[in-house]
Amino acid sequence: MASPAKKRKLNSSSKQSALPTRGLEYFFAKQQKNGQSGLAATAAETADGDIENGQTGTGNEKLTDEELARKLQAEWDNEARNGQVIDQHQQPTATEVQPPSDAVESVEAPEAVQPPSDNKSETPALQLDQGKKTLSLSSAAATEDVAAASLPLDESPLTFEPSNHIPALQESWSTDGGDASYALLTRCFVLVNGTSSRIKIVDTLVNCIRLLIEGDPGSLLPAVWLATNAISPPYVSMELGLGGSAISKALKNVCGLDNRSLKSIYDRLGDPGDVAFEAKKKQSFTLRKPKPLTIKSVYQSLVKIATTQGTGSGEIKQRIVDRLLQDARGGEESRYIVRTLCQHLRIGAVKTTMLIALSRAFQLSRPAGGEFPTRGPKDLAKLRKEELAEVWARGEEIVKACFARRPNYNDLVPVLLEIGVCEELVIRCNLTLHIPLRPMLGSITRDLSEMLTKLQGRDFACEYKYDGQRAQVHCDAKGKVSIFSRHLELMTEKYPDLVALVPKIRGEGVESFVMEGEVVAVDRETGELKNFQTLTNRARKDVEIGSITIDVCLFAFDLMYLNGQPLLDRSFRERRELLKSLFVEIPHHFTWVKSIDATSQDSETVLEFFKSAIDIKCEGIMVKILDNLPDLDYTAGGDAETAQAAESRAVTKKPANGKAKGKNNGTADKDTSEKKKSRRKPLLATYEPDKRLDSWLKVKKDYNSSFETLDLIPIAGWHGQGRKAKWWSPILLAVRNEDTGSLEAVCKCMSGFTDPFYKANRGFYDDGEIGGEPKNVLAKKPGYVEYAGHPDVWFEPQEVWEMAFADITLSPTYTAAIGLVSEDRGLSLRFPRFLRKREDKGIEEASTSEFLAGLWRKQEAKTPAGKADADVLDADEEEF
Repeated sequence: MASPAKKRKLNSSSKQSALPTRGLEYFFAKQQKNGQSGLAATAAETADGDIENGQTGTGNEKLTDEELARKLQAEWDNEARNGQVIDQHQQPTATEVQPPSDAVESVEAPEAVQPPSDNKSETPALQLDQGKKTLSLSSAAATEDVAAASLPLDESPLTFEPSNHIPALQESWSTDGGDASYALLTRCFVLVNGTSSRIKIVDTLVNCIRLLIEGDPGSLLPAVWLATNAISPPYVSMELGLGGSAISKALKNVCGLDNRSLKSIYDRLGDPGDVAFEAKKKQSFTLRKPKPLTIKSVYQSLVKIATTQGTGSGEIKQRIVDRLLQDARGGEESRYIVRTLCQHLRIGAVKTTMLIALSRAFQLSRPAGGEFPTRGPKDLAKLRKEELAEVWARGEEIVKACFARRPNYNDLVPVLLEIGVCEELVIRCNLTLHIPLRPMLGSITRDLSEMLTKLQGRDFACEYKYDGQRAQVHCDAKGKVSIFSRHLELMTEKYPDLVALVPKIRGEGVESFVMEGEVVAVDRETGELKNFQTLTNRARKDVEIGSITIDVCLFAFDLMYLNGQPLLDRSFRERRELLKSLFVEIPHHFTWVKSIDATSQDSETVLEFFKSAIDIKCEGIMVKILDNLPDLDYTAGGDAETAQAAESRAVTKKPANGKAKGKNNGTADKDTSEKKKSRRKPLLATYEPDKRLDSWLKVKKDYNSSFETLDLIPIAGWHGQGRKAKWWSPILLAVRNEDTGSLEAVCKCMSGFTDPFYKANRGFYDDGEIGGEPKNVLAKKPGYVEYAGHPDVWFEPQEVWEMAFADITLSPTYTAAIGLVSEDRGLSLRFPRFLRKREDKGIEEASTSEFLAGLWRKQEAKTPAGKADADVLDADEEEF
């Protein structure tokens, strides 16, 4: 009798069949017709390797396949009667079993079923199914979830009816404890990834969320985490810690591939998810039917990977990855499991899109037993487009405000399931200590004159914009201190000296607070400011106060929480007064940002203040509205004329009858229409988390009429020529499309680089020629990049570079902002020049196509007539 090892050897040497799935009767009928019995000996020997514990085969019998199958059936029936179970530790795994070369894809014999559902066994048990005592070598491609695969999730939410689909879904989920299957989420991912329409993306997410709200509310929270490509908020350190080798090893183990086959697929496809899709298709047979993945089980597996530490953690993580890929049904589930493990989901659903989808879904659906009101889809369908947009916008604003104050889906989703979208949601998910709120951001202005024009008639404060790291400091009544970065990452360990400083700066009566400021490297003796690069050399973890070599000073500029009360709705003048009156200054350790108060009439004073900021190595100045004037709005345009027109409209008062009295003497409807068309926004002095408003403006030394900067992402490169032949030059850069998540190419750059930079960059983006193995490069163009050219190498996007340029031109080559300023042309940069790496920014904070389009509009507003004809020249053509 052949051993399992012998059986594996025989099976691995055989060639897999490409025939479609066919049943046993078809196989036997064909065999009998042709008089074929050539498989009998091989099948008998293979079967002997599977028959243990009292089986009677001798290994020398010459049986037809049908006789062999009947014999196996009888022997397994006998085992069932005697209560015998094949020892799982003596059996090969599903990936080790390959059918004979001319076997069909489904040969009925005793079936292997899952072990008891304690999920502790890492090797699938091979047991008897009392209902159907057959062993199935079934096609892995034929196991996809039929109930989820045909869901029309991309329908309009106003016509999609979850109740039409939930019964069938719940029936298919019932075999897995009633939890929603991962196939539902995969179906959503496939549809979202297959469209560039933001409307379709939102609609698909809304419908998927509604199915979970009404069909399985318990799976909604893990589904949201998986769809946003995360397992925890940024301030909770929970990294998967998986390398590419773990995923490659899992694909080889599960799909029966060797190194050469896997590398060949990767070289052809490039994306790890696409490789998994292709590899899963090549896994034609499984010994057992996969246990369907659920949304909960996938999320819990990721959490276990992230939290497993210590001796043997690598093996445990590898087994979890193997199991996820073993149980993935079909190629699409495998694709998105691997992309999730790589933490690069690539479905174009960014944070804002998810919050919009949540708000709309909870306005349409509620869980069983929920008592909060919802809107009927049929009633909403009767509304005009503008009215429907207003309904959606109210809910979106509430959900976004909650997430900005408490950016954790673990806090938001359960409350939504309880009370839906309402004003109480903001109270339940308000600012709290030791949970960072998303910081308010400032808009960029081209120069001081534009800033003064925008803030005409308003009182404002000018502050130094220090070249440091923005920090959010939390302190409770017990003295516990937490410090967060602008990305919401916990960095308390990095600044133990600031933690020790907090008790000394708290004034009398201050119990708890949330303060915001800039941490700047300084010379402790002289107070001289140092640049941001110096600060980056400071250790990040396990910093001891006695070992600190780079001293820092905290320059505070805002106070958002005091003694249990949020201050977000207070004016900036009030918040600043509380900050200065309740905290104690310690020179060169803790102080307030240097500032002056001014109006648009004080242009000379503001200019002198700006120059003094530049002289002490600051980046420029921040300008902030001091007081709230709710009736004063403005148009978010670029030129002085439209801004002045907006000011004129804003100061016009409306009487009780709704008629607008002003220079235009228009009706209220006309005024409302004009407001919508101009997208006017109020200049508020309140603190608006996660918003970039013109209530805060930044004027940097590089922002003037002839010298702009953009934060771009390097995505590809070409081999240089001549002296630069061993380096990447030029380098392709891209802006970020905030709606789709894609990267849109905007220009090539070969200016501003030094030889040491070229050398370091070549080592960082290594195609294998430097270190022997590829590093931070992709084998082919990724699907999320929009560019028609053919660089020599594609970079894995992970850096942000600050770039200067002469001006912006329309381009037939580049896709950046296409559709925003022209239907068939994108935007490009003339004479782009590298300034520096933005170590303080992640790729999610790179400049957006919308921002680029806004700069182009401002530029065109100041461009003399006739100059626009030069837009046919591409930026790269002029540079080279």
